[in-house]
Amino acid sequence: MRPPRRKVFITCAITGNLTTPDQTPHLPITPGQIAASALDAAKAGAAIVHLHVREPATGRPSMELPLYREAVDRIRAADPDVIINLTTGPGGRFVPSPDEPRVAAPGTTLIAPELRVAHIAALRPEICTLDLNTMNSGREVVINTPDTVRRMASVVSEAGVRPEIELFDSGDIALMADLIKDGTLAAPPLCSFVMGVRYGFQPSMETILYARGLLPPDSHFTAVGIGRASFPTVALSYLAGGHVRVGLEDAVYLSRGVLAPSNAALVEKARRIVEDLGGEIASPAEARDIIGLIPNANHPSSDFARPTSPWRNRP
Repeated sequence: MRPPRRKVFITCAITGNLTTPDQTPHLPITPGQIAASALDAAKAGAAIVHLHVREPATGRPSMELPLYREAVDRIRAADPDVIINLTTGPGGRFVPSPDEPRVAAPGTTLIAPELRVAHIAALRPEICTLDLNTMNSGREVVINTPDTVRRMASVVSEAGVRPEIELFDSGDIALMADLIKDGTLAAPPLCSFVMGVRYGFQPSMETILYARGLLPPDSHFTAVGIGRASFPTVALSYLAGGHVRVGLEDAVYLSRGVLAPSNAALVEKARRIVEDLGGEIASPAEARDIIGLIPNANHPSSDFARPTSPWRNRP
């Protein structure tokens, strides 16, 4: 097994799409709360903050551009160094009607691929996620066809944003290989293995090593554990040569029966795990260098701001 990296970056997934206020009263909901939680996570050691947004009145998931804009603007104004990673996952769920499965039932969110990445084109974060999974998710089916991914990736590339490829099973890695081969995605990719979602990758060192072995050379990866697998996966990802991620999107407990009071508390524990294992936590500047991002390439005040890809070694 390859040795762990000396420097690893922490990503903090601030609020997510599925965690509910019923699960934890500490879930950030409004753009102001999301931004404040992201900034606290950065102070605790997160180099990257991964953002979804919510309807302020209800806490339900949202895709509204003004909510994304407010959260992003607040973070950029207070801490221009932290790397912002926006989701593109919402808008890909289908719920079949029980008697007419071709007909969408309530809860379906499927929209045109270009609409799923409209906020990326408008706000140009340094990173955005790009999900490759088509899979069962409870009563719902998550749908990301190759054509959908290609259309989304085209907008992301035009915006000059680095995609983080979210992989939920080995078939997703095969799709990623095809997308690299046809030029849709650049190599080496930035990836995450999402583990612990039912019917996808299950959390274990064997899973991480298997998935890692399918990646192109020089890929960067983060293994992400959902629920009770969150902190064990921090250790496993680090030991396997990857980076780490925590956050209230992935898990709401700091320890058995103890709700995490904040995203910052989750980051602090992840940092202790990595440091106790002999690793060092990368700053945002160091994370940019590791990933190959041009510093602050898409920050509105940057001299580098332009609709071209802000990462190096692109073929």
